[in-house]
Amino acid sequence: MNNFRSFMLVLDIEWSDVRIFLAIARTGTLGAAARTLHLSHPTIGRRLRALEESTGQVLFQRTADGFVLTEEGTAILPLAEQMEESALTMERRLAGKQRKLEGTLRVSSADWFGAYVLPPVIAEYSREYPLLTSRSSRERACSILLNAKRISLSASFPSRGQTLCKKRLLQMRYGVYVATTSTDPVDGDGAGNRLIAMDTSTGTFPDIDWLKKRFPNASVVLQSNNRNVQAQMCGKGVGIAVLPRPVGDQNSTIRRLDLGDDPPHREIWMGYHRDLRRLHRLRAFVDLAIKHIANSPFDASYGVSS
Repeated sequence: MNNFRSFMLVLDIEWSDVRIFLAIARTGTLGAAARTLHLSHPTIGRRLRALEESTGQVLFQRTADGFVLTEEGTAILPLAEQMEESALTMERRLAGKQRKLEGTLRVSSADWFGAYVLPPVIAEYSREYPLLTSRSSRERACSILLNAKRISLSASFPSRGQTLCKKRLLQMRYGVYVATTSTDPVDGDGAGNRLIAMDTSTGTFPDIDWLKKRFPNASVVLQSNNRNVQAQMCGKGVGIAVLPRPVGDQNSTIRRLDLGDDPPHREIWMGYHRDLRRLHRLRAFVDLAIKHIANSPFDASYGVSS
């Protein structure tokens, strides 16, 4: 009966108090217990008094040689050790789960984003979590709503996506590029030059509108909604292209024009289903994406105070 009463007392106290009880029982002094738990001597003494008052039991006898367990303290010692083992087991399992994440994470993004922005994220992700498999796929509208383990990176998300957790990663910088062997076009004119543009039947592109206004006398020679294709064509001298800076700056066949100002930025968002916000393998990817992408040199908001 006494053990059962003691067990109920242990259930009523916090694990932090149990740790202090065990430290004093094992070291025999408040000072040694304080050093073990990286707490102050007064804190240990105060917490022990509060523990004894809350349980209504004297757990230690104060002697000239230190603190010695009383009968009541001795009775609950095995139960406190069981509680300690349970807490440590939980801690180990959670830590192990974090280190040994397994499964598949599907990442949807535009082709150029997957080719020029995501590689350092995926590289560190695979090093940190070797048991995880990441799959990259072309961006598809609202695909994140249909797949239970998908994270999507996009220039926009539908306003109806209330089930999504959405985070703006960066304001992507854009630049104007020509082939390295080409001469500079006349700013504000563009006569005799050609433009590489997007197929605007699929939507509006502020960067393309800006390019056409900047070179009003240049003709559109090619339309492609693939930024990689645009960069390759630009490098062959086909025409002037406006490209995301990660694409243009990493292509040795083209060079960026200094026009005094830049094309409009575009916000890049990351989204995933709200129900998955505590999924460990998704959370790990989100953290790495923020580390590598947010506040990068390609972020127009980098260094700008809000």
